[in-house]
Amino acid sequence: MGEGVLGILWLIILSIGILITIVYIRKYTNIERLGMIEKGLNPGDLSISNKTGQALWPLRFSLLLIGAGLGLFAGYLLDYALDMEEIAYFSMLFIFGGVGLGISYIIEEKRDRDKALPNG
Repeated sequence: MGEGVLGILWLIILSIGILITIVYIRKYTNIERLGMIEKGLNPGDLSISNKTGQALWPLRFSLLLIGAGLGLFAGYLLDYALDMEEIAYFSMLFIFGGVGLGISYIIEEKRDRDKALPNG
C-alpha cells in the first residue's frame, strides 16, 4: 500500500471513530435526562454544572498553550543536548501541556473554594 492510501484509511477510521463517539455521548445524555425526568428532577440542573466552567475556558486554553510551548522548547533543548530526535518533542509537549492543565485545575478549584466561603 502507498503512504497516501494508508493516510486516507487512517483518516476514514478516525472520522468514523469521532462520529461514533459523538453519537454515544448524545445517546447517554438523552438517557440521563430521561432518567431525571422520570424521577421528577429538573434536567436543566444538569447544564448548570457545565456553565460554571465555561467562564474559565480562556484560562485552561492559555495555560495549555503555555505548557505546550514550554514543552516544545524543552524538547528542543533535549534534542539539541542529547540528540533524542522526535521523541523529546512529543514527550515534553504532552508532559508540559498536562502540567498546564493541572495548574488550571488547581486555580479553578481555589477559585471555587474561595467563592463558597462566606465573607465573614
